[in-house]
Amino acid sequence: MNPIPILADIHFPALVGIAFVVVAVIALIKTARIVPQRSAHVVERLGKYHKTLEAGFHILVPFIDRVAYKHSLKEVAVDVPSQMCITKDNIAIEIDGVLYMQVLDARAASYGIENYYFAASQLAQTTLRSEIGKIELDRTFEERETINASVIEALDKASEPWGLKITRYEIANITPPQSVQDALEKQMRAERERRAQIALSEGQREAQINVAEGEKQEAIKISEAKKLSQVNEAEGKAREIELLANATADGIQRIAGAIEAPGGQAAVNLRVAEQYVREFGNLAKEGNTLIIPQNLSDIGGTVAGLAKILQGGGIVPGAGSEPDKDGDLRTVKKTSPPTPPPLD
Repeated sequence: MNPIPILADIHFPALVGIAFVVVAVIALIKTARIVPQRSAHVVERLGKYHKTLEAGFHILVPFIDRVAYKHSLKEVAVDVPSQMCITKDNIAIEIDGVLYMQVLDARAASYGIENYYFAASQLAQTTLRSEIGKIELDRTFEERETINASVIEALDKASEPWGLKITRYEIANITPPQSVQDALEKQMRAERERRAQIALSEGQREAQINVAEGEKQEAIKISEAKKLSQVNEAEGKAREIELLANATADGIQRIAGAIEAPGGQAAVNLRVAEQYVREFGNLAKEGNTLIIPQNLSDIGGTVAGLAKILQGGGIVPGAGSEPDKDGDLRTVKKTSPPTPPPLD
């Protein structure tokens, strides 16, 4: 079928209308813009900055306005490639990190620099090399916060004309050479051994202190027990002496009462005679010297004399015997009574 007759049948005004509709649809597609939340579009009019579109629906002038740049206003993370840095003590280490930034001014980010991601990453690397060169290797592991703060300060100041805000920078990895790693491992091993020795010595010292304290407490307890034992023994001896003295006094009182009773004097005389004979016999056993009284044949007179002494209230010095703690008579040394002074 030949399409030319069909086109010939279509009127020219209809063709113009269809063309207008097509152009209108294309113009609407080109000019209508929907900007997402937390985004910004930079519009140029005839190649010159016109305005910045924020979140929402916008209509542009067809064929005159165009969206030249699109920016996300969210905070983004950019990997900073690893690089070799020289420390103050001339040791090369490999360091990489992560940079966090946010676009605050879409116009400045569009016209201030060509590629702010690349620029910020390169500036972070150069600043990091400068900061690492100021410190020694051992301090690079300890002062990460200081290094991060220095990099952020330098980047934030340099990126202000770019419409950027550098929020954070974090050092991800610090990799020293293998020889340095071996030396650091030996150093850490030596440090751990030193701490172990210190802990062991402190434990031994605490153990010795505990043993000494235990021995001290033991000695105190032993001395206190000994003191209590001596006090108890002394109290026991005092009680024994008291009871013995009371018993002796009671016995003496009973003997005195028995002497005053009927027949008591005769019993005393018999007891004195027995004691006299026994003690006189003991004198011959204990030594080679034998003492013989003048009136040896008159034992009865001797006993009678002793009885008179007892009746008189006591034993006169030189009587020859006295009662001991058992109530018996014991031999005493004979002495002459003192001569009374002459009467004037």
